[in-house]
Amino acid sequence: MTLFDHSRRERLRDSAPLAERMRPRSLSEFVGQERVIGPNSALSRSIAAGHVPSMVLWGPPGSGKTTLAQLIARLTDAHFERVSAVTSGVADLRRIISEARDRLGMSGGKTIVFIDEIHRFSKSQQDVILPHVENGTITMIGATTENPSFEVISPLLSRARVYTLEQLSSDHVSRILDSAMSDAERGLARLSPSLEPDARAALVSLSNGDARAALNSLELAVHATPPDAGARVVSLDTLEDAIQRRATLYDRTGDQHYDTISAFIKSVRASDPDAAIYWLARMIVSGEDPMFIARRLVILAAEDVGLADPNALTVAVAAQQAVHLVGMPEGRIPLAEATAYLASAPKSNRAYAAIGEAIRDAERAVNEPVPLHLRNAPTGLMRDLGYSKGYQYAHDHDGAFTPTQNLPDNLKGRRYYRPSDRGYEAEIAKRLRGWWGREGDGGD
Repeated sequence: MTLFDHSRRERLRDSAPLAERMRPRSLSEFVGQERVIGPNSALSRSIAAGHVPSMVLWGPPGSGKTTLAQLIARLTDAHFERVSAVTSGVADLRRIISEARDRLGMSGGKTIVFIDEIHRFSKSQQDVILPHVENGTITMIGATTENPSFEVISPLLSRARVYTLEQLSSDHVSRILDSAMSDAERGLARLSPSLEPDARAALVSLSNGDARAALNSLELAVHATPPDAGARVVSLDTLEDAIQRRATLYDRTGDQHYDTISAFIKSVRASDPDAAIYWLARMIVSGEDPMFIARRLVILAAEDVGLADPNALTVAVAAQQAVHLVGMPEGRIPLAEATAYLASAPKSNRAYAAIGEAIRDAERAVNEPVPLHLRNAPTGLMRDLGYSKGYQYAHDHDGAFTPTQNLPDNLKGRRYYRPSDRGYEAEIAKRLRGWWGREGDGGD
């Protein structure tokens, strides 16, 4: 490295965003992800031994994927090559692999190839690195915010460990902010910064578990705060002005989180699409995980709409898949569509109630024998013992129906599913009355 190169790197380091300057230099500085990289984890022991497998780090933005990859390379004395799936092509990969092969042959040096946004890699790009991951020429570390089961080819995924990184908690983000404000070498300590309590709460909330976003917003707010007696105390107004975003009190692990999702669920259940859309908007603006919202919609469709509108579950699952596919902010559109559909749909919880009752009976009579006529009879001995005897094949009868006893003897005549008279479920009730002559089907 020339003096010019050294000077350039020094200046880049000093002018780099706070989040880049504050990247942890050791595992002891790494905040969060204790389950993956804690002192007694398999990965930390592998790093200490100098032998790490190829892996995919799956987690939300700002959870430490890039930082962890860089730490692994540093602690195992491996050459680190960073590849962007957006800007790098097959030619770049072939060059990196060729250099890694030479490095391994000449000095035994290891190479870690970090593939940022590996979910954007094409199949041909993944095929290029596959044999070199397999024979150990390179150690691959991929980073993705998407489910690798859908985005990474099976042969490559089978040769890599998948580590799931969780979104950083409010406490984690707060600790990272404190570290940056107290660090004189890389952080902001020379400016004597501090955060007013409501500014800290807002910054933690707005960062949405993203350490990079929190640090860069902190840096902007501190520089936007005029010094007072040598100190810079960041207020909520200054923070909001600096990052051009109004803070919404919303703790994704606290009361605001549970209160808001409760209001959303109950508004859908109450068939109030306007209120449901409003609470959806509140969650989106506050940075709630869109996949959490989508999962709640799927549950609502099955639990509260049920068979009153069988299409509700299809709509909810489609919305969940759409959010996974397109992400945010566009994902708000299928979420709103599904919310409005479910809130406007007829409601029935009869299927939900039925499985609850059936589970209680199943728990009380776990070993209740299956009636003989319902048992499978693949051998002559089983047929001689009466297995399948008297079974009525429904399709041999008019309307593909004939009344039979299909419950264990001690539960004979037990009713679990009692359809309501709302929406499509009224048709189901009518059909069951015609078949079984049931009283009470179709009532409220």
